Amino acid sequence: MRTPTDTRNFWLLLALGVGVTGIGVGAAHLMELHGHVITGMDNQVVWGLPHVFAIFMIVAASGVLNVASIGSVFGQPAYKPRAPLSGLLCLALLAGGLMVLMLDLGRPDRVIVAATHYNFASVFAWNVFLYSGMAAVVVVYLWTMFERRFNTYTQPAGVAALIWRFVLTTGTGSIFGFLVARQAYQSALLAPLFIVLSFAWGLAVFLIVQATMYGWNKQHLDPAVRRRMARLLGLFVAASAYLVAVYHLTNLYFERQADFEAFVLRGGGLYPLLFWLGYGVLGSALPMLLLLHPRLGRERDILAASALVVAGAFAWLYVFIIGGQAFPLEIFPGHQVSSSFADGAIAGYLPSWPELALGIGGLGAAFVLTLVGVRLFDFMPQDDFVVAADKA
Repeated sequence: MRTPTDTRNFWLLLALGVGVTGIGVGAAHLMELHGHVITGMDNQVVWGLPHVFAIFMIVAASGVLNVASIGSVFGQPAYKPRAPLSGLLCLALLAGGLMVLMLDLGRPDRVIVAATHYNFASVFAWNVFLYSGMAAVVVVYLWTMFERRFNTYTQPAGVAALIWRFVLTTGTGSIFGFLVARQAYQSALLAPLFIVLSFAWGLAVFLIVQATMYGWNKQHLDPAVRRRMARLLGLFVAASAYLVAVYHLTNLYFERQADFEAFVLRGGGLYPLLFWLGYGVLGSALPMLLLLHPRLGRERDILAASALVVAGAFAWLYVFIIGGQAFPLEIFPGHQVSSSFADGAIAGYLPSWPELALGIGGLGAAFVLTLVGVRLFDFMPQDDFVVAADKA
């Protein structure tokens, strides 16, 4: 039963979300009007802070659907009530990420070219199909959940969504893995790395939203389900940290990557700080302690750990995307290269406020879609606490 206070709070939150989204769209218009000269980007760092937000939301959109997959595909009853919310968050995050991605291109009106002319030798062209296909598959998946006549098709739809999101995240990682023009990337490990990262980031986002919804309705998640999801997030964070370590150790094995690894891990100024403190300590070690320690695992511990995982994700993506572009490509190994075009020089990049506003605007769009979806449809997890406790 909705009270007048709930209605008022809904409209206040909706106004806030629309306002934040509007600021992001306004910032994109400002960048289109004046050009990217008002940003911190240049001809070396062409993917700036908005891409950090966009890649996070797209990868998290894939990972957040893991909650639905565990329930529908693998038959875990504790996760089945959370499947509709998982699907809604997937669509909202995907839409927010693509909004930032399109508006950051400088000519968003040219998206019609990407939609009508395909170069199948380009991984970017593949993602046009992967993103739109993902949205279509998730819509069908949600339809089978809400329409009782089609409940028998929920598991096949869930399997299709599981396979599609694996392919989508592989495509996102392959954007970097196939990019030979940046020394930091071009690694076959990036595809599986992004898949595992999506598990952690998506589940962290889901737990934050779920905790907010339960708090809004003055409810508490069953302790058995809470502990189970906390342990799962802890395992995902540990697996992510392991693959990140393998990625860097693999780079260190190759002599040609030694200078780059020294740059991002030791001598790159802000980048080592973000990697070790932002991702390593705050985004990985501390969340694992909060999630896996036997004396912790309370609601506020899980919420804090989830927020730290999200913060660590942004720190890692900043190092990976921005740091990977800032480091110069070694065209002639064993030789020093310099020119008037700053060849061989490390690029200096300082994000501008329009870039930050656009990135936050994408989060605002995802927030608005989630808020309206929860308000209009029955996306609130309907827990059968007895069954969930017995099976946990």
